Amino acid sequence: MTRKMSRTGVDLWVKAEPFSYGALPVAPHPRLNFSNIKKILIYAKSKGSAGFPKLSYSVWKHIACHKMQLTEDLAWVYFETCYFLTTDMLAIERAERVKSIGDCKTPEEGVLQRAKYSIDTLKFVLYLYIQLLYKVSLRASLLAGDEWPTQTMSLDLDGRSTPRSSKSLDDHSHLVFIQSNIAEIIELLSEQDASKSGSISENSTVHGSLSLSAVEALSFIITGCIEKSVEKKTIMPLQDIAVLQSIQYYSGYSKATKTFSLRQFLIWLKDNLIMNPYSVSACIALGTRLSWPFGGEGERDATTVSTSTKRGKIATNAQIVPKEHVTGNKLIIMSQVSKQTIARSSGTLERSTIKIHRSHFSYIYLLSPLRSVTVEKCRNTTVVLGAIEAFVHISNCEGVTVICPCRSIMISGCTQCTFYLLTSNRPLLLSGNKKLMLAPYNTYYSHLEEHMSYAGLTASVNLWDNPLCIGPDHSDETPAWELLPPADFGISVIPFQMDGPTKSIPGGLPGRYHRAVVQRQKQVDSWQRTVKEAGLNREQRREFQALVESRFHMWLAETGHKRELDSLAVPQQHHGQS
Repeated sequence: MTRKMSRTGVDLWVKAEPFSYGALPVAPHPRLNFSNIKKILIYAKSKGSAGFPKLSYSVWKHIACHKMQLTEDLAWVYFETCYFLTTDMLAIERAERVKSIGDCKTPEEGVLQRAKYSIDTLKFVLYLYIQLLYKVSLRASLLAGDEWPTQTMSLDLDGRSTPRSSKSLDDHSHLVFIQSNIAEIIELLSEQDASKSGSISENSTVHGSLSLSAVEALSFIITGCIEKSVEKKTIMPLQDIAVLQSIQYYSGYSKATKTFSLRQFLIWLKDNLIMNPYSVSACIALGTRLSWPFGGEGERDATTVSTSTKRGKIATNAQIVPKEHVTGNKLIIMSQVSKQTIARSSGTLERSTIKIHRSHFSYIYLLSPLRSVTVEKCRNTTVVLGAIEAFVHISNCEGVTVICPCRSIMISGCTQCTFYLLTSNRPLLLSGNKKLMLAPYNTYYSHLEEHMSYAGLTASVNLWDNPLCIGPDHSDETPAWELLPPADFGISVIPFQMDGPTKSIPGGLPGRYHRAVVQRQKQVDSWQRTVKEAGLNREQRREFQALVESRFHMWLAETGHKRELDSLAVPQQHHGQS
């Protein structure tokens, strides 16, 4: 079934990645609103080359800390995240940048190093604007028929709140946000006099204009295609589509002035916006079902699996995403994996954005270089991930263990979860978290270092133990997190045979955790030596071995590890396929 093309033969849609991972899922600071974002742009333009068209971190830090009363830590999170999303850099350049900041010995050195960076000013104000995705609106709640206040949010005395519903997986909310606020967004980017700012609509008489650079900035959150056929799509930046000879009449572009009619461009944009064809919902509806083997199935057909275990669903859109546009578009959705083990390392996984949803009592190993990962509403599940180029978002989980090297991780609404991390940015602990354990990265697989290089990660900087708490419900008296005691720390072994050069944990372990591992190994060596020197005869050794095995199997059954071990054989046999 095909969708009827618009009258101009153009499809435009909202990019998922800036909203799914760029917008922090916490109510924005009260001073982060349209009026103040507009003032940020005006102020930046007044600072000359340090503020426009590129905004230096120094100018932004001054605005954020002294005018908006944001913390310096939050100011850097916004700047650094937008920098990553809007700046094309080679993997080696990203790793060198992280190392240059991480190597700073004092806060003053860090400030000087960060001051070297600047980002596109218009794209940055757009990035700040999309933080309003999580703004709580009393009017919207009433129009939707919701009671207020509702259980989906927790209010703080300063008016801030944290929505608990996830918009990171809700592509429809991204489109609705843009449709509802596009006039304000266009006004933010327009060339009209700030003193005459006001509501822009199709019926207004505003004669403002948009520059090419403004439309180019808008391509940060909106892209599209000219379809020659349903099967062949050529994704193009918004500004490239808007200036096409066949489109100029509709988009309001003037070759003479190299600007767009503000009113005409707004009409064209509204008329051609559609749902993202590479969204989560589209992947679920139209993607290819992946027949990955689930641990515990053996060589049996999936239909013979016990009906007491519901088989999870895995789908991908990898077959329809153009190869040159996989970043942020290539998805793999894993839903309702229950009491199973999945282990993969394949081309299908590489550079994919992974969504793991409602997994229960399972073990998931995805050992390829990935773009981003969301783990949502999972319980009692262990997730071991390969090198993650961009973002990890863990939300509304309970009893989950995550082991991963990544650029950045956000955690919200999680209870009794443990995170073994190698991350070049401070972990972001948002609202609704309880009893979190943070620990250093504790495993490796044969191609890990190769995958880390591919993803632009470095083992020389690991901020796993320095989280940044954002949101209204954090307190020093009752912290939501603590560091895992070294006595409870252990090395996690990847239970699959893989050939490759990585033979140890990249970067090693922090001293006290390394000493705890060494001490535990000494205890094992001492036990083995004691047994060897006990002088048992053959019959006694047989009886002793039977006793140890019996106790070991009892322990496996009591802890649930028996199911994990029993389910490892099949993924190992199929390891490496798509």
